[in-house]
Amino acid sequence: MSETIRIGGASGYWGESMMATPQLLQVEGMDYLVYDFLAEITMSILARARVKNPDAGFATDFISGVLKPNLIEIADKGVKILTNAGGVNPAACGAAARALIAEAGLDLKVAVISGDDLLDRAPDFSNAKDMFADTDCPPPETLASVNAYLGGFPVAAALDGGADIVITGRSVDSAVTLGACIHAFGWQPQDLDKLAAGSLAGHIIECGPQASGGNFTDWQLSGDISDIGYPFIDIDAGGVFKVMKPDGTNGVVNVGTVSEQMLYEIGDPQAYLLPDVTCDFSDVTIEQAGENCVRVAHAKGATPPDSYKVCATYADGFRAGTMMSFVGIEAAAKARHFADAALARARRVLQAHNLPDYSETSVEVLGDDSQFGAATNGPSSREVVLKIAAKHDTQAGCGALLREISGLGLATPAGLSIFAGSRAKPSPVVRLFSFLLPKGEVSIAIDVDGAVSHFEEALAVKGDRPVAVIEPEAPQEAGTVEVPLVKLAWGRSGDKGNKANIGIIARDAAYMPYIWAALDEAAIRHRFAHFIGDNPSLARYYLPGSHAMNILIDDALGGGGVASLRNDPQGKAYAQILLDHPIPIPQKLAEPL
Repeated sequence: MSETIRIGGASGYWGESMMATPQLLQVEGMDYLVYDFLAEITMSILARARVKNPDAGFATDFISGVLKPNLIEIADKGVKILTNAGGVNPAACGAAARALIAEAGLDLKVAVISGDDLLDRAPDFSNAKDMFADTDCPPPETLASVNAYLGGFPVAAALDGGADIVITGRSVDSAVTLGACIHAFGWQPQDLDKLAAGSLAGHIIECGPQASGGNFTDWQLSGDISDIGYPFIDIDAGGVFKVMKPDGTNGVVNVGTVSEQMLYEIGDPQAYLLPDVTCDFSDVTIEQAGENCVRVAHAKGATPPDSYKVCATYADGFRAGTMMSFVGIEAAAKARHFADAALARARRVLQAHNLPDYSETSVEVLGDDSQFGAATNGPSSREVVLKIAAKHDTQAGCGALLREISGLGLATPAGLSIFAGSRAKPSPVVRLFSFLLPKGEVSIAIDVDGAVSHFEEALAVKGDRPVAVIEPEAPQEAGTVEVPLVKLAWGRSGDKGNKANIGIIARDAAYMPYIWAALDEAAIRHRFAHFIGDNPSLARYYLPGSHAMNILIDDALGGGGVASLRNDPQGKAYAQILLDHPIPIPQKLAEPL
């Protein structure tokens, strides 16, 4: 068994730059490169592509951008490639990879993991309930994709079978990294703490350069991001790992970048549910171990779920929208006046054609603090961008709005300007339905160049329940001054369907009690009231190991993803909205800032 292995995080989504592979192949001692291409909306896009062409339905960038230009070097250096690029058609992706290998005359084995795609069984799920809401599964004929989220053990089994390239369909994003660790170190289902550590390692690098200076609060430290370094880890058999980036690249790896990524898009940090383990990140320590080198330790694991999470996507009407700018005095007022007129005209068209009203509309004026709600802090700008959008049951209803927006061009308040191009088009609203399916009802197959085996999920191993976290005590000091949160903390936010999460990490442990006290439920509700209304579901979680907190807000994104009309449908800017929140701290702590 290896003492340590080196794994590079080379892709975080379908469409990301393909610069990571050649960069990470130059890192001495690289053992594995992992690629994450999938999101829920990606699955629905790939499903529609497969309907049109039975040989489509996978992330083609993996073949054209990763393997084709780098295959010979991958083979020469013996680096193993692990990816979920298979999408809804991993067999076709595997066939394309094998064709490239044969063309190059190389001796590389390709494993294809299948079984996650459950679309053919859609009628069986008619009685399923959404795990996030009390709603029934949509009719089978409306479903575009149905996929179970597989774990890391099938990936390890494929590597055990001699695979050099492993292609999966839908799996949890961290599964490919965890699979490499299970294979290299011989981890077993009962090694829950190690499985949690390997999952955390995968979570840190699954979004590529977000761990090495991308989307970082202190963005200036990343320098010229055109040559940002992609992250890699060295992990040992005990699950302790270091995060680094290639020498000579830009970006930064520090406590802040890694901490932000740990909290990115998680819920309860003591119950991060994955197929192989329930992770507890509350006591994880993140320490600077050198320049652009961070050490991560103390992840804990508990009993894994006995079911797979299954996500289905389905069409639910149409949406349409566009953006335009207004320049000059009272630009924001002009933009809103234009939006009111466009919607009024479009509604008259709907009435004339006996069509129902729009089910939802959205008007946001960017540049006028529309994203900050009650936290707005200044006069209107003289240049703003208007975003106007609506949902309708029919494509024609959405098209009416787009036509009337265009048709108002000569009646508009002064100052309208539009970047020249074709008119926007209506697009389907794709919604997500998530439910649980017992693991025994999913049949997983592993095909290593024609040698097919069936993977049997191990019985769940019982592990200790996490110890309840003690929240920081509210500080009582007098003589405080207010400073913006960004002076005291890093922050990053993201989405889980229609939920928003905001991770806040104290720059110094001494700040955390004051941050926790100031960012109470009332303060968070007030800050985001324009997005969440009277939504009753909001939770705060404390992570003492990293001096951090995670905020989880339900129903915060207008449906999330392409089901949302908002400018920020994935909550990516929510941390930025919060980072100027005033935090009272003692004068003695504020003086060095």
